[in-house]
Amino acid sequence: MSIVRVAVGVIINKDNQVLIAKRASYQHQGDKWEFPGGKVENTESSDEALVRELKEEVGIEAQAVEFMLEIIHQYDDKKVQLDVYKVEKWMGEATGKEGQDILWVDISRLEKYNFPDANIKIISQLNA
Repeated sequence: MSIVRVAVGVIINKDNQVLIAKRASYQHQGDKWEFPGGKVENTESSDEALVRELKEEVGIEAQAVEFMLEIIHQYDDKKVQLDVYKVEKWMGEATGKEGQDILWVDISRLEKYNFPDANIKIISQLNA
């Protein structure tokens, strides 16, 4: 089984809130909340993919990304590798450019939202 590489952005604002987005119901792990990002294409690095995906998905231009952690997770139907980056500096205002709901959530409240299992380690690390 091949592995799907995904660049993930943990976007943290000045109020120590994190941007989360709701996956469309037709997507893998649909109707769950996620940290914005997307698939890494063969021609790009994961940090390049993250900058591209954040612009496409939520309309912000990441100006600095800092590697946080790598997560490899096996779902029933696919295996994913999440390359997770902290983003604390960007230009623009976040909007759901693909029609998705987005929210700024206090880090301490992230556990109240339904995330895909692969994201649980991110939440744990943010709350550590």
